Amino acid sequence: MATAVRKITLSSSRDIPFNKLVLSQSNVRREKAGVSIEELAEDIARRTLLQSLNVRPVLDAEGAETGMFEIPAGGRRYRALQLLVKQKRLAKTASVPCVVRDPATDVLAEDDSLAENIQRAPLHPLDQFRAFHALREKGQSEEDIAAAFFTSVNVVKQRLRLASVSPALLNVYAEDGMSLEQLMAFTVTADHGRQEQVWQAISGSWHKEPYQIRRMLTEKTVRASDRRAVFVGLDTYEAAGGMVLRDLFQSDDGGWLEDVALLDRLVTEKLKAEAETIAAEGWKWIEVAIDFPYGHTRGLRELDGVSTGLTPEEQTTIEALKGPNLPGSRPSMTARTSCPTRSTSVLAKLRRLSPPSTTDPSSISRPTSPARVCSSASTPKARSWLIAVTSGLRTSCPWPSQSRTAMANPPPQPWTAPNHWHRLSSAPSSSSAGSMRRPRMTMMMR
Repeated sequence: MATAVRKITLSSSRDIPFNKLVLSQSNVRREKAGVSIEELAEDIARRTLLQSLNVRPVLDAEGAETGMFEIPAGGRRYRALQLLVKQKRLAKTASVPCVVRDPATDVLAEDDSLAENIQRAPLHPLDQFRAFHALREKGQSEEDIAAAFFTSVNVVKQRLRLASVSPALLNVYAEDGMSLEQLMAFTVTADHGRQEQVWQAISGSWHKEPYQIRRMLTEKTVRASDRRAVFVGLDTYEAAGGMVLRDLFQSDDGGWLEDVALLDRLVTEKLKAEAETIAAEGWKWIEVAIDFPYGHTRGLRELDGVSTGLTPEEQTTIEALKGPNLPGSRPSMTARTSCPTRSTSVLAKLRRLSPPSTTDPSSISRPTSPARVCSSASTPKARSWLIAVTSGLRTSCPWPSQSRTAMANPPPQPWTAPNHWHRLSSAPSSSSAGSMRRPRMTMMMR
């Protein structure tokens, strides 16, 4: 004959006025470090209490109930409610849902308090990612989600990006087949097919580091720090329909440009426009390209220019600009520290008025072939080349004290793709016939 199984009787629940509740000394949570009562109070104010308090009747000396209830489990919730009452956002007599334990039970109050804190299973990170994604799909903005869960918008964006990885890879992560850092690396691209292809390629390998995953996912893209991207600009690229891949979990130096063909087309178009602008200034011909071959400066010789001095108008302008805090004057200590911005601005104007230099035309143009003019100057942030043939054209413009080279025997045509770019432009000179001033160089890109 089968033995009857004893049925379990659950504790009853009831609503108890807040002013009838007190904290129990049996609550095992004593350390308050890292426990935010303010955030929990705001959450309760927004969505009300989600979990009842665990209470026990307070008995007098004879064992009779006094009408008060102590809380061995639920101390944080009680303190949050207490804060709302103190802020007058909750009435002292407001009903609080409670689970009332039988005072005759053999289970200790400390047992209930400890069990409530250690029996909870933490949420799997993937469940949180998917929950954020579900909230976003149901109309909540990233800002709303961040405010509701007391986190930053960037954290919400990261969770949403993780939830957007290929479902096949999310299943691998759920089964502990990959680490969270590896899953983060796959968020660089939204292409599920490419994500699965890379995982299939490395899943059987020892090299599964996140940096390796990122490298493989972006091997056919162009860095935003690439000179072509800097030259065109990300705004222009995106306006033309290009996509920029971004890494939300580590510094990506501006990201990766996915459409390389589009980028190269935009670079070519902008270079062509720059060449047409310079051609209108009087150059015989101009040739542009993205790269120069190695050794393109071989056979070039340095040309030293001679300063032509300033015109009377330029000298008058310089004298007008000079004043306190500038070279050639003796400013007071107060004046030295009062106008740093003005001094910097005026010094910049003075540099632009530095004397131009002239070069003997015979040094540039030889009977055998026109001189191919280029510059040996460079800058770490902007480097572009535009080649222009002077053909004896007189030029007049300011020129910094940088070396200048000319090629007497240019390489055979057609000119192969250059390696770096510089822009050379000129304007008609008012100087005497037979003299030539150095062309102006404007840096364009890296």
